[in-house]
Amino acid sequence: MNKYSTLKGVCDIVPPDDRLWDFIEGVSKEVFSIYGFRNIRIPIIEYTDLFKRGIGEGTDIVEKEMYTFSDRSGRSITLRPEGTASVVRSYIENNLSLLPSPQKFYYQGPMFRYERPQKGRQRQFYQIGAEVFGSANPSTDAEIFSMLEMFIDKVGLKPQGGTHIDTQLQINSIGCPTCRPSYITLLIEFFSKHKDNLCIDCQGRLQKNPLRLLDCKNDGCCSIKKYAPIITQNLCNECLIHHNKLKHLLDLQGISFIENPLIVRGLDYYTKTAFEITAEHLGAQNTLIAGGRYDNLVAEFGGAKTPAIGFAIGIERLALLLKDNEISNSHIPLIYFAVLGDKALDKAVILSKKYRQAGDWVEIGSPTDSLKSQMKKADKFNAESVIIIGENEIKTGIAIKKRLVDGFQEDYNLEI
Repeated sequence: MNKYSTLKGVCDIVPPDDRLWDFIEGVSKEVFSIYGFRNIRIPIIEYTDLFKRGIGEGTDIVEKEMYTFSDRSGRSITLRPEGTASVVRSYIENNLSLLPSPQKFYYQGPMFRYERPQKGRQRQFYQIGAEVFGSANPSTDAEIFSMLEMFIDKVGLKPQGGTHIDTQLQINSIGCPTCRPSYITLLIEFFSKHKDNLCIDCQGRLQKNPLRLLDCKNDGCCSIKKYAPIITQNLCNECLIHHNKLKHLLDLQGISFIENPLIVRGLDYYTKTAFEITAEHLGAQNTLIAGGRYDNLVAEFGGAKTPAIGFAIGIERLALLLKDNEISNSHIPLIYFAVLGDKALDKAVILSKKYRQAGDWVEIGSPTDSLKSQMKKADKFNAESVIIIGENEIKTGIAIKKRLVDGFQEDYNLEI
């Protein structure tokens, strides 16, 4: 038994899953680039105050889930639990507002939260995120949903109403500093009447973070919150206009959605639009993509007042969904050279370079192994085809190319 193992809630990404992850990340880069997003690489560690200020001290993340420690100089350092706060910090520190507006960025990498590990949720987990700065227009929100619809389609899923694994866009508006305080007062009044029937966490949230009461998954709390005041019925005029315009733009593009007044997200910085994209096949933890608008966060971090919107994609959950349903375009066909002798090996080396330069995956057998052994290895590699080269093939310049899926054979010109 190996005396070393991974920490609880941390796992390796190993073959063959690596190709699925590469595929997901590659599709995101392709689609996001079409919409004008640029790559930003943010640190894994930040000063703890960044997340306390950005995420909110009353949130579960800050209170219970952050990996925080003191470095050798006694400074409080935290492994990033999410990406938005770091991107906002970078946006201000590097004067990215000087780029053409709106500024669009995407990032990929690990996040860290001390949660109970379960399927699709690890303590080190990976996200693909994107942020847009400089536009308060609901057309930017609609553009985000258009981009995500393209991403979902290209990875092999389908938007709501599709013919494969259905995903569902759920949207809400959680108001702004003008209208949210009066709504929170209504929430407190409503839930205070049911305090004794709330879970322990929600009893604490009642004063610290009342909006999170709508996000609780406890059965008892769920039976109560379905009668709670609805936030979209308590929006100020500006937020209501924004929300209605967004719905109009989604309808205009044929993007299906449902309004879910219980979507509030777990972070303090959100304003107006909040959303989730879910997939029922994932079970209880069914959120694939989530995000929203945060028009005040840049100013709270010391920058100029800058409207913004962003989201994050959970790679583990998406990979599970694609793998469990055998939906993946990540496989690169393998060409396997079975070589009988050193001269055959030399020829295979020359040919393999040409294939690889064209973007193909190539493996070469060992001339010391029998043909039978090399064919078994090709099969284990799940090769698409095997090109067999021996002394006679070197003399004639014609080898045998065999397709493994059905055994079909054809001549292969070694001089190409």
